[in-house]
Amino acid sequence: MKAGLEVHQQLSTGKLFCDCPAELSETVTRTVERRLRATGGENHAIDAAAAFQASRNLTYIYEATPTSCLVELDEEPPNALDPAALDVALTMALLLGARPLDEVEVMRKIVVDGSNTSGFQRTALVAVDGHVDVDGRSYSIPTICLEEDAARKVGESKDGIRYRLDRLGIPLIEIATGPEISNGAEARAVAEEIGMLLRATGKVRRGIGTIREDVNVSTEGGARVEVKGVQELRKIHQYVDTEVARQVALLAVREKLTARRARVPDDEPADTTHLLRGSATGPLGDAAAHGGVVLGIGLPGFGGLLAPPGESRERLGRELADRARAAGVRGLFHSDEVPSQGIDGEVVSSLRRLLGVPATDDAFVLVGAPKAGTAHRALHEVRTRAREALAGIPSETRDPLPDGRTRYSRPLPGRDRMYPETDVPPVPVDPARLRALRAGLPERPREARARLVERYALSENTALALQRAGEVERFESLAGRGHAAPLVAQLLAKEIPDSGGDDEPFDFPVGLLDQLLASLERGEFAKEGLGRVVAALAAGAATVPDAIGRSGLVTMSRGELEALAEQLVLQNAPMIAAKGPGAFSPLMGDLMREVRGRRDGQEVAEVLRSAVARKLSPGAT
Repeated sequence: MKAGLEVHQQLSTGKLFCDCPAELSETVTRTVERRLRATGGENHAIDAAAAFQASRNLTYIYEATPTSCLVELDEEPPNALDPAALDVALTMALLLGARPLDEVEVMRKIVVDGSNTSGFQRTALVAVDGHVDVDGRSYSIPTICLEEDAARKVGESKDGIRYRLDRLGIPLIEIATGPEISNGAEARAVAEEIGMLLRATGKVRRGIGTIREDVNVSTEGGARVEVKGVQELRKIHQYVDTEVARQVALLAVREKLTARRARVPDDEPADTTHLLRGSATGPLGDAAAHGGVVLGIGLPGFGGLLAPPGESRERLGRELADRARAAGVRGLFHSDEVPSQGIDGEVVSSLRRLLGVPATDDAFVLVGAPKAGTAHRALHEVRTRAREALAGIPSETRDPLPDGRTRYSRPLPGRDRMYPETDVPPVPVDPARLRALRAGLPERPREARARLVERYALSENTALALQRAGEVERFESLAGRGHAAPLVAQLLAKEIPDSGGDDEPFDFPVGLLDQLLASLERGEFAKEGLGRVVAALAAGAATVPDAIGRSGLVTMSRGELEALAEQLVLQNAPMIAAKGPGAFSPLMGDLMREVRGRRDGQEVAEVLRSAVARKLSPGAT
């Protein structure tokens, strides 16, 4: 397999083509409705992805915020390209050893999914031919681009898709790698290294959604598939490896279809509503009972291959259902699912006769919709995907799902969506500008790790963990306030990331972390309880004392600890007599379960060891 990345990072330099603040807002001042259509690119051809999106015939509702301007509404031409954002892109080009272009030209990239009010995204190629080094291997960086972020999707209903304009126009730097990554773990490592370089500039935004990766994956005999908009770095390897497994499973299905000489007829979809009325349940039953229509098609040779047995979760029936949903229906029903949803027995036999697929090796597919046109569009997409299954793996864009799998989104876009931006003048990149940027380049991650190890006596692994978590700046800020460096590193590189579980960790203000560390240093709870207090803060505790209380970590006095240790020793006198000093380890585990987070672990060990020694001393009772 081969994989490549496109890393998109928001910059903290203001918006790219206007002077509006680049801040998200929950206040809506007005809404605007639009419909978008596909147009030809520079070579006059219409891009397949744009045509697909336009065919959905959706309405888009745009929510303006107090800082929205006419540029974001596409009612006024854009300003010139923001020079501060361009400087960040050029800085990254120099850090990656890339060659900046002599002149930066802005292009329009046709996007009609509603995420841009104009129907296109502005993007500019800044540099080419770079590389990034990870674990002794060099990965090529063919292109570095600067582009505007899309509007923020905030809702979807029968009336259309709702977007907010606050995110539209925030600068994004896009860094693309070559297709040289060979597994999921490698993809994550390369993404981490690029992320560390971006954060080194000090000009990138933090928080959920500020960095996103598009992951391109292909397998031998398969095709390039783009997993679009992965926001969680820790899951990149899952999306890569799961996509490989999906393609391998579907290629195995293709071999069986070929052996059976399976085919996809062009027959007009048949109306099966009358066969299902009164018996079917679920979406098909709803359509049949409430004035809708249920249409069906036959797929000779596909029987048993839409939902095959086995451990793989990747099956062709799910691929067909994704295409049907993208065309506007809730899903589909196929013959490998019988009996279910009230479809069995004589109903199945009647469906097979009507659809011309009598053999067990044949399959049928049904879709229900309020209108016949919607059902026809859905079955057209199902047929298209079934034909693609006979050929292999289709190139397409897929959306990431929380469980590490993906779902069909739209066809893979191509060069037909590009054409020049006529409203933004080209920007010359003169040598003096590059000399100034080169003279002020930030520390590279490797250099920063060496400095952290030397200045703060951290291990190489701890310094790397801080960089991967994007916490070097906050680490130095907190360590500079007098907090113990190892404790600050534990908080930022372990406890806070762990508090998020499978989700992105909560972004705690530096002031709150300062209070948390000060409370720990005053002895208000023990360092063993740090993770529990962080988890309580992430769960909504308003203050550090509140979090300590919720965690049950009220400090125990030295006298209470000594009394508890003596009681434990007394209760386990026979074991101590039998094992001698060897009884310390199991007793330590019991005592820590009682006092963890309330007294320091080293102090607990000291008290227990003394209590055991007294019990073993001559004359002890």
